Amino acid sequence: MPPATTRSTPEPKLSRPVQVAEAIKDWVVDQGLRAGDRLPGESELIERFGMAKGTIREAMRVLEAQGLIKTRTGPGGGSFVHEVSGQRAKALLGNYFYFKNLKIGDIYQLRLALEPELAASLAGTLPDEVLDRLDDCIAHYAHPARNLDEERQQHVDSLRFHAILAEAADNPLLGFVIDFMVSLLSDLTVHRKLYSPPNAELWSRGRDYQLRLLMALREGDADAARAIMRAHMETAWALMRGQEVEMLRQFMPGWQAE
Repeated sequence: MPPATTRSTPEPKLSRPVQVAEAIKDWVVDQGLRAGDRLPGESELIERFGMAKGTIREAMRVLEAQGLIKTRTGPGGGSFVHEVSGQRAKALLGNYFYFKNLKIGDIYQLRLALEPELAASLAGTLPDEVLDRLDDCIAHYAHPARNLDEERQQHVDSLRFHAILAEAADNPLLGFVIDFMVSLLSDLTVHRKLYSPPNAELWSRGRDYQLRLLMALREGDADAARAIMRAHMETAWALMRGQEVEMLRQFMPGWQAE
């Protein structure tokens, strides 16, 4: 008896405007166009891609919605290649995860894998300006929070420390991924009220790790920076998981952790 076969769900067929939008993107890359370069006018695009005016216009709207082109009207107007900002890229990617029911552990699993290596790579390479920004960031939570508003802000500020490190990464992909995870964690912390109840241990140990990490970065000790960041991520994961469990107990009476 022949083995059973399974049918995979076919990929949805792209609409014609989306196909044309993809073709325009490929053409932009082939031509070596950069942000700010003007795209051909509508009549030239119609001729080049052999499509009707309505299809070309819809394709351009698709590209503009993706943030890849910018259209200006008036004298000197037209359509121009546009570079997607990191902020917009994070917002678009965040929309994908909006209904994914991410948990703290999902984020920390990746943070634990990536951030220690980032820290090691930055040891001894950061300019004084970046080191001073990190020092100033830690100063924002020099003392335990006195109320929930301060607790929430301290969580956000402590994550900004990691965003500064991500911004300094030589590897732009690594920096973006870490910065995106920091943004996700910040949003989850605020929206799910994971700063409540206040957690003095989380504040104290987190700040201590960051102070030690900053010292290792200044001294150029890559091994120490890696080890400190790894311990920081492991501790934060455990403590934030506790915050997540407490939040679920508050809003779901009778809920038990697995």
